Amino acid sequence: MTDSPPAPLPTGRDLLRLPNFLLLVFGRAAVTLALLMQVIAIGWQVYALTGDPLALGLVGLAGFIPGILFALVTGQVADRMNRRIIMLSCYALEALTAVFLLVVTMNGLTSVWPIFIAAFALGTARSFAQPASQALLANLVPSSIFSVAVAWSSSVFQMAVIAGPALGGLLFAWRQAEAVYIASTSLLVVAFLMTLFIRLPAAPARTREPVTWDTLVAGFTFMKTQPIVLGAISLDLFAVLFGGATALLPIFASDILKVGPEGLGALRSAPAVGAAIAAVVLGFRPLRRRVGRTLFIAVGVFGVATIVFGLSTNLLLSLLALAALGAADEVSVVVRLTLVQIATPDDMRGRVSAVNSIFIGASNELGEFESGVAARFLGPEGAVLFGGICTLIVTLLWMRWFPQLRSVNTFQDKLS
Repeated sequence: MTDSPPAPLPTGRDLLRLPNFLLLVFGRAAVTLALLMQVIAIGWQVYALTGDPLALGLVGLAGFIPGILFALVTGQVADRMNRRIIMLSCYALEALTAVFLLVVTMNGLTSVWPIFIAAFALGTARSFAQPASQALLANLVPSSIFSVAVAWSSSVFQMAVIAGPALGGLLFAWRQAEAVYIASTSLLVVAFLMTLFIRLPAAPARTREPVTWDTLVAGFTFMKTQPIVLGAISLDLFAVLFGGATALLPIFASDILKVGPEGLGALRSAPAVGAAIAAVVLGFRPLRRRVGRTLFIAVGVFGVATIVFGLSTNLLLSLLALAALGAADEVSVVVRLTLVQIATPDDMRGRVSAVNSIFIGASNELGEFESGVAARFLGPEGAVLFGGICTLIVTLLWMRWFPQLRSVNTFQDKLS
């Protein structure tokens, strides 16, 4: 009696047979494209009205506040309600917000307050949509191919990140902000319709717990009991916190590399280009073994690339360093999201995803603040070097403090 040949390993081609996955991913890409197009119009309008850089920061703050304000609610909602309905509601709110911006623009925008209101509404929609969307992906894709799904989802997202600002700028130059808001509204309607046609698999019956303080903070509690989940999320948190070189790109473009606004655009695009390339590679050649070690290597490369960028006075070298930084970050994101989703029970995924979104959002915002403060005392080059070195130190410390994470071999290993 001969042994039967082993089943072939799943690949990215298997995703093409999952229409629900395709609808989810391309719907999210349409939303990303729409919102990043709006960023161009909103930023231009706010600065034209005020001439004050602080006003631009306040727009970002208005969008960030809902994530903190609703931090304990969004995950609970994602675990207790239909995740597709949550996403549909959020996309509808984003589309209505785009219409609101179009109307106030067409009637002559004379104050920034309508834009602050719109930014808060968009931040609210985003804070509820992210946990539901991340948890829903795990419902639509088998765990054996989940890392491939994350890679392909991320590659489509990165394409939208690259294209969104460029399309927003072209539309704004062609027909001002009205064209941007009309196009973004159309994309959000497309995303709504795509999500509407997603068919969810039959879910097991869940016991609805009463809403208590313990259930609200269950995502944090679960993380504390799972060293792999805690290690993966906190590693990314501190790596991004210290490695926020992109916040200082205007200074590097203007004063160090002396490449002007055109060079600044290239510098801003470089990390997304690197991330997109890495995501495509991971889609075709998914990680099979030593995923924990790969995570630490990726974060270490992120730190080294940050240091190279801080030392560089050549545009090409700086672009390559930023692309490497983006590629390393993408590998880290794919490993982290896959580990977190596979290690988390379905009835907890919304709350854990919410915690993950809070940590990553906070690290981005605080990372920009840390870079600004460090640049004030150390100069821009010193601030970037300090951040890269701190990232390497964090990597070494986390390897020592979270040996369970370092020893994870495959995504299908028992995670406990």
